[in-house]
Amino acid sequence: MTFYQFSRCSAFGIALLLTACNMPANGESPAAGCTPGAPAGQSPAGLQQVILCVTSAAKTHSFTVEAARTSVEQAKGLMFRTELADNAGMVFPFPEPRMASFWMKNTVIPLDIIFVRADGTIESIAADTVPYSMTPVVSGEPVAAVLELRGGLAAELGIVAGDKVHWTTK
Repeated sequence: MTFYQFSRCSAFGIALLLTACNMPANGESPAAGCTPGAPAGQSPAGLQQVILCVTSAAKTHSFTVEAARTSVEQAKGLMFRTELADNAGMVFPFPEPRMASFWMKNTVIPLDIIFVRADGTIESIAADTVPYSMTPVVSGEPVAAVLELRGGLAAELGIVAGDKVHWTTK
């Protein structure tokens, strides 16, 4: 095998491996036009950012989200933020599915709180949550993650319960 043939085989193998790493755990193909889990640098808050995709009806929406993985990062969430871009958000992945309860303490802007099942489907959406509210916003069943977007954005984009969320965090 020549170096050129080896290089082509290696490049193909690497491309195949990268494609497999972006496949959801249930074997479905990732959302068209969006590369879930692609690194997107660090946010000003110091959190890892990744690409997250939501497939809604026949449309795929791409977001650059901050990954709040630790209990400290999850407790702070989007508190004290005064704006959130339409292509931005925060994902709160859990090690195991669980009932999720969020509040809006010290959260200046309204948010859509999207509860995501382990299979990636949206369980429910708490739309336009009230800034500073201490009232718990609770999932209807155990979920594997929560996604927060700008308040009202899910409705504007037609994102509803049952739609599919694709992401990976390392």
